[in-house]
Amino acid sequence: MTLVKLNNRPVANSVFDELFNHFPGNWNSNLHFPPVNVYESPNAFEIELNAAGIAKEDISVNILDGQLTISFEKKEEKKAEDQKAIRKEFSQRSFKRSFNLDEQVDVENISAKHENGVLKLHLPKKEAVKPATKQINIQ
Repeated sequence: MTLVKLNNRPVANSVFDELFNHFPGNWNSNLHFPPVNVYESPNAFEIELNAAGIAKEDISVNILDGQLTISFEKKEEKKAEDQKAIRKEFSQRSFKRSFNLDEQVDVENISAKHENGVLKLHLPKKEAVKPATKQINIQ
């Protein structure tokens, strides 16, 4: 089963193929997609998003119409007037990453935590309705 299809594109054979084949070529742009890891267990999906150097207060996680969106936006901080940038490589100011959720995800119980530069989302699966087994006596 798949967890997501990215940006309303058809689901690829592998969730990983879809997630990792759509990065923009210019990593120095202001808007890019941070790398993610997606795991599936019998009871849940896990998403890990590289959020190194990003404060959890600057990250937004929302669900709307079955779509999970993770976004970040940081305003450029002004440096002192007497300070001139010789080289500036910290250019990440914003990103937005969206995932269409599978019907088996229990949306009401999704949780997230920011730990050691990684945003971790736990997406539990809904309880599967197990068919009741009835014993029939043989006469």
